[in-house]
Amino acid sequence: MDLTHWLGRAVEAVESWQDRFAPYDRHPSLHVGDEDFGKAFQRLVERLHGNYPFFHPHYAGQMLKPPHPAAVVGYLAAMLINPNNHALDGGPPTAAMEREVVDRLATMFGYGTHLGHLTSSGTMANLEALFVARELHPGRRIAYSAEAHYTHARMCRVLGVEGQAIQADARGRIDLDALEAALRTGEIGTVVLTTGTTGLGAVDQVHEALELTERYGTRIHVDAAYGGFFTLLAGEDGIDPAPWQAIARADSIVVDPHKHGLQPYGCGAVLFKDPSVGRFYVHDSPYTYFTSDELHLGEISLECSRAGASAAALWLTFELLPPTKEGLGQALRAGRRKARDLAKRMEGDFTLYQQPELDIVTYFPTNTSLKSIDAASGKILARGMAEDVYLSTFQVSAESMAARHPGIELDAPGGRVLRSVVMKPETDVGYVRDWLSRAPASS
Repeated sequence: MDLTHWLGRAVEAVESWQDRFAPYDRHPSLHVGDEDFGKAFQRLVERLHGNYPFFHPHYAGQMLKPPHPAAVVGYLAAMLINPNNHALDGGPPTAAMEREVVDRLATMFGYGTHLGHLTSSGTMANLEALFVARELHPGRRIAYSAEAHYTHARMCRVLGVEGQAIQADARGRIDLDALEAALRTGEIGTVVLTTGTTGLGAVDQVHEALELTERYGTRIHVDAAYGGFFTLLAGEDGIDPAPWQAIARADSIVVDPHKHGLQPYGCGAVLFKDPSVGRFYVHDSPYTYFTSDELHLGEISLECSRAGASAAALWLTFELLPPTKEGLGQALRAGRRKARDLAKRMEGDFTLYQQPELDIVTYFPTNTSLKSIDAASGKILARGMAEDVYLSTFQVSAESMAARHPGIELDAPGGRVLRSVVMKPETDVGYVRDWLSRAPASS
């Protein structure tokens, strides 16, 4: 796919559409000459060159990668029109696209009837899910794993809800015994489960947790922001299908297409199994929602203005790479296999912190103490950035290390291990591992 060609076609298509309307002159206050623009543009380019090479096979650091070219073209084409998906009169075509892509996401998770929409981020999507949780169970706590994303504790504070962190087990999943003990109190209204923690890629046992929450009359929210698209691979290559199949029984789900859905930032999504929760969003506005009796997306969203371009980008991507095993599943499959390949190569100089479930590999320079592991990991991270091999680190507690590697001397309360996010199918794990084999000697 020739990105330059299709970007040009996108601009031409929008200009052709604009030509259908009466001509007009732009106001002189908005005029910018090519010479001035060229100078400013050059400064912009120079600033952008300060980024790390997220696109490159040697980058295996954070959860960052460029969007698919189809998403870029779709976003640009719609952005030139700049529709606002808050109300139908702000962008009827992109509002329709949003409903279509949300339906495809719901189908991917096994939802039938549902209510949902895109958001500007997974954080906003989780805020909406917890907002509904608060409205359904006022005065009751929201429980989440100690390994869950920090957004849950933060959003509980925003909402004025008491959050309760539940300890994690030795695989980074919510501890079900500890969860049941919390549920026995009768003070928990909603339990947040994570399918793909952002630190380790751990997958909570949704199917087993559901048995507990059904017994105690508690709701389930699944934060699938990072790992959600791996439901396409459930049952393949050692991926336990049970947690993924159980997501269809959850009360709400969050997923981030701007991660494994190949989208630009920001594109999250929230889905509710029961459409009647839309009643909690009810509001009135004297200047919107007047062009149609249909439900406007702003009537089921806490956010107001939202970029219709995000819906267009995801719609065009799904037209070419649908959320199926044969579509997006191919890229997910390739990335996960490379992650597992990298994990298999970790021997001798390095030790796996734990086996990867999805596409995040955590490991550390083989040492006898936590303090020395932390120091060596820091040095390797810094050396890699200087030599264009990009990794990241993950802060672990002494207790977590002991649960996985009881032979390590716990001479510090915590420390860093190395972390590689292999979410690009192009990632060159052979090069990264060969570089790592040389790194400890001089670190």
